[in-house]
Amino acid sequence: FLLKIPSAMSLRAPLRRSFQLCSRCYPVHASLSYEAIKQQYRPEVPEYFNFARDVLDRWTEVEKEGKKSKNPALWWVDGAGGEVRWSFEELGVLSRKVANVLSDACGLQQGDRAILILPRIPEWWLMNVACMRTGTVLIPGTPQLTAKDILHRLQKSKAKCVITDDSVAPAVDLVGAECQSLKFKLLVSEGHREGWLSFRDLLKNASSDHKCVTTKCRDPMAIYFTSGTTGSPKMTEHSHSSYGIGLTVSGRYWLDLTSSDIFWNTSDTGWAKSAWSSIFSPWIQGACVFVHEMPHFDPSVVLESLSRFPVTVFCSPPTAYRMYVQHKLPSYTFKSLRHCVSAGEPINPDVMEEWKAQTGLDIYEGYGQTETVLICGNFKGMKIKPGSMGKPSPAYDVKIIDENSNILPPGKEGDIAIRVKPTRPLFLFTCYADDPEKTEAAIRGDFYVTGDRGIMDEDGYFWFVGRADDVINSAGYRIGPFEVESALVEHPAVVESAVVSSPDPIRGEVVKAFVVLTSDYASHDPEKMIKELQDHVKKVTAPYKYPRKMEFVQQLPKTVSGKIRRNELRQKEWRK
Repeated sequence: FLLKIPSAMSLRAPLRRSFQLCSRCYPVHASLSYEAIKQQYRPEVPEYFNFARDVLDRWTEVEKEGKKSKNPALWWVDGAGGEVRWSFEELGVLSRKVANVLSDACGLQQGDRAILILPRIPEWWLMNVACMRTGTVLIPGTPQLTAKDILHRLQKSKAKCVITDDSVAPAVDLVGAECQSLKFKLLVSEGHREGWLSFRDLLKNASSDHKCVTTKCRDPMAIYFTSGTTGSPKMTEHSHSSYGIGLTVSGRYWLDLTSSDIFWNTSDTGWAKSAWSSIFSPWIQGACVFVHEMPHFDPSVVLESLSRFPVTVFCSPPTAYRMYVQHKLPSYTFKSLRHCVSAGEPINPDVMEEWKAQTGLDIYEGYGQTETVLICGNFKGMKIKPGSMGKPSPAYDVKIIDENSNILPPGKEGDIAIRVKPTRPLFLFTCYADDPEKTEAAIRGDFYVTGDRGIMDEDGYFWFVGRADDVINSAGYRIGPFEVESALVEHPAVVESAVVSSPDPIRGEVVKAFVVLTSDYASHDPEKMIKELQDHVKKVTAPYKYPRKMEFVQQLPKTVSGKIRRNELRQKEWRK
């Protein structure tokens, strides 16, 4: 529908001097040392802050003053010739119209909660910005959610409004009657549906004159459901400043963005990573957010798009990079691409090496959670140690601690934690919404405990071992699943694997690997294949880590976000 809206001229938005765009946002790429980054990073957090008003509307002014490159704020393509390009000014006009739809037609007031379930279409970005303008607490969800998932989110969040399209609306209707708080349903579609408001009709008649609400930096802005890798998804609440200012560290130092860049993040719209890298990090820097609708992930579409469009910075998960390097990568040329990053799960060093060999570009790995901004990262200009998450973000004081909150020395495995006392970082989640017990349980002594295990080496680099629940203790040896999984996927027979503990009468527990084989190896003798893979792991990593048990499967259980549910496999083993 938005393809048919002509470019509109916005009213000038009043500027606040509480948040200033820095000179680093402008087109100057200069790698800094890690120590220089820590010295330079001094974010100011005002009492009042709203990302739409204090950042996006400020970029509109910079555009009008002719001090910004001609890149659009949002560049969306559908792969079939459809295309949308909005300047920051046009984004402002349309998001104000949408803000009026939310406040007038949907009756949403500041602090009300709304669930947004849309694919990668321009309306998703408009809804995000409009919710900031109205003070609506946004709760994103992926279109892959089932009716059961939607019911859980609606009931737990007590959302007043749900915004979605034709593909998800039937699932909402199945469970809507069980959600007493749900008052409005907004349909983003060319058509109409009984019981739903038509976004198309309302937007046509909405005014572009809207005054942004006043929000304090600590006021709630959004709630993101966690992936649910170790249990039921938690509602993670973020304030207007935690992402809106906190993700400066990602945009400026990890992604190395300026206003001259065109940045593509392939994340699904339902997760916090999309907020990180498809809204806040790039727009803080005034960069262009590039989006390919791509309803279903296709490595050939990604590689062709990187060749066709002038994308300069690219972010994709480790699993996707593995597919890219196996997909005729040498036949593509990325003339504009200069910087690549990865996050979500640890990336295999072999994939990094092959990507660099074929593109000439390093992959800079980063580590964070729904609850945080960037915790650790390989920043531009730093030496990369393949397999490492890099060094701590200047936003946090990151340590490895033991069960008694004692800080551990280099080389000792422990819990990855962020210091929150005596001063809690502003760029950390506010709480697990409506769940004070879980919020309190995440604090141990002076630290927020991430739930991940890791090691810091002598050079200050952090290494991921695994989720605390995933670490295997076999005959006194502690074994992280990632290293074993990484060794397995280096074998040409393995598509992917998941490693968990399995009960053993002698060792207490042993390593068991669930392995998905490639089609070329699927018909091989299972016993010989197991022996070959076990020997391979013994050669690649310490022999005591090899999987003493192995099971070949067609697929691995995963969360809706695509992360492996090792806890499900582990529970299955221990129930036998």
